Amino acid sequence: MRTQADRAEPFAWSLVIPLKPLARAKSRLAAAADDRLRPSLALAFAQDTVAAALASGAVRDVVVVTDDARAARELASLGARVVRDEPGAGLNAALSHGARTARALRPSAAVAALNADLPALRPAELTRVLDYARAFPRAFLPDAAEFGTTLLCAKPGVPLAPKFGEASRARHTASGAVEIPLHDVASVRQDVDTPGDLAAALSLGVGPHTAAAADRALFRGSAASPE
Repeated sequence: MRTQADRAEPFAWSLVIPLKPLARAKSRLAAAADDRLRPSLALAFAQDTVAAALASGAVRDVVVVTDDARAARELASLGARVVRDEPGAGLNAALSHGARTARALRPSAAVAALNADLPALRPAELTRVLDYARAFPRAFLPDAAEFGTTLLCAKPGVPLAPKFGEASRARHTASGAVEIPLHDVASVRQDVDTPGDLAAALSLGVGPHTAAAADRALFRGSAASPE
């Protein structure tokens, strides 16, 4: 088990987690949750992601980049450092801003960008991925669909240079980042954008916040369905 002193070493990672305003989050989950429930579901994903990340022995701290007041309050209560999305110029700009914030506090920080929608995240699996990434200047983990990216890592002194967005797996490869070839870390790869993604995450076993929010969404959906 790593001690708090161990977390001060250069490879105790600072994770940057971006989260858009909850009212605009997870629009593709409309079939699983209505407009009133989707913000709570998106927040629950982020809460379980942050809690699991902070429980990893490889993680020193978590910086959340968001302009959502409710999310900021709830995630700060879990131990995350929350900063506003000052660039306001999209996901990659927000991640670069978060990385700069982490390194302003700890110039030697190894930083990693992590999706906010990994509700089944297991600390031990995240630790395995981060430990593997230590060998490379920049490394990334593809998502379960194998087109996107859930985690991008940069060693101390190396710019994060995020390329998230459409086809980010190919974009990160083209940028020189090394793909992490671990396949038995499903919880770190299973992000949630669609009802099918949510079903896959639930089958892996999600954290308590998502379990409660999903129960509310699914109950409400079944109650609204005709006999």
